[in-house]
Formats: sequence, C-alpha cells, structure tokens
Amino acid sequence: MINLSELSKEIAYALRHSPDKYGLKIDQYGWTSLNDLLNCLKATEKWKDITKEDIIKMIDKSSKKRYEINEDRIRAFYGHSIEKKIIKEEKIPPDILYHGTSDKFINSIKSKGILSQSRQYVHLSQDIETAKAVAKRKEGNCVIIVIDSKKAWRDGIKFYYANEKVWLVDFISNEYFIDLMTFN
Repeated sequence: MINLSELSKEIAYALRHSPDKYGLKIDQYGWTSLNDLLNCLKATEKWKDITKEDIIKMIDKSSKKRYEINEDRIRAFYGHSIEKKIIKEEKIPPDILYHGTSDKFINSIKSKGILSQSRQYVHLSQDIETAKAVAKRKEGNCVIIVIDSKKAWRDGIKFYYANEKVWLVDFISNEYFIDLMTFN
C-alpha cells in the first residue's frame, strides 16, 4: 500500500527542489512530464509499484493542494527552490493576507520586510489558520503578520495566486504590515 504522505514529500522534493536528481526537465511554468516522474520513481525499490492513479489519489486526498495534473504533465503550485525562476500568473489579491513565521525572525522581518529566503517567492496565506499552521512548523513562538495586500497591490507589488490558500509575492515591505500577532 502506498503511503500518500510520503509520496507527496517525495514528489515535492522532485518537482520543487531537485528535479535534476530525478532526471526531470521543468519548464518555465513548473511543468514536467508525468510519465517521466512515474518512471524515475518506479526505478527505486520504494516506489517500484507506483501508478498514475496513486499520484492522482494523493493530489485528490491532500488538503494542501500542492500539485496539478494537466493531461500528461504535472507541476507543483509553489515552494520551488530551484535556480530556474518559475513564472506565475499575476492576479489581484484579497484585501488582507497573512504570513506565518517565528518570533526568532521577527526583528529581521520588521527591519527588512519579508524576503523569499531559499524559495523563489514569499508565501502568504489566504486565512489565518493556514498562516498559523506554517508558523507552527518553525522553532519558537508563532507570529502571524497581517498584510495590507490590496494597498501593496495598488502600489505596484505583483501578487501570484498559487491555490485557494496560498498567494505568492517576490517581496513584502514592512510598510504593508497591519498587525503582528504572537501565539505560544
């Protein structure tokens, strides 16, 4: 039986961080061949019995909606750390977005704004619950930054829709911070 959580992590690593290790070619929009992904996974003992249906099931059952299949291609919506910049479609954001982080980073964020660090884009959450879940994965107390995304967009900041819970942006200046909320 395929462990869908482990499969999701493996595919995330392949599509977002190390496609070369898997022999995958990622295009400028993040797409790669689903058959190529299947073949490279099947070449390992752990995933030798993997099927396209397993990948579809993993996508359908996941609450995070990280992946998309279109005909014979697959891509990750967000989280890329590969060198090649993945082009995203610009969209008008909701009025407010949230960024979950740790209190360990808050002084730097207050002075420099929110930087993408090792990822291609800054990840913002559509709702506070998603931002809290992100912050809880980090060490220290959780901090949620409330962002005036509509003002940032009106000022020329480009926002990119990743999925129903995640928005992407190149950078967010501290001038767009509305509030900082700390949780234990």
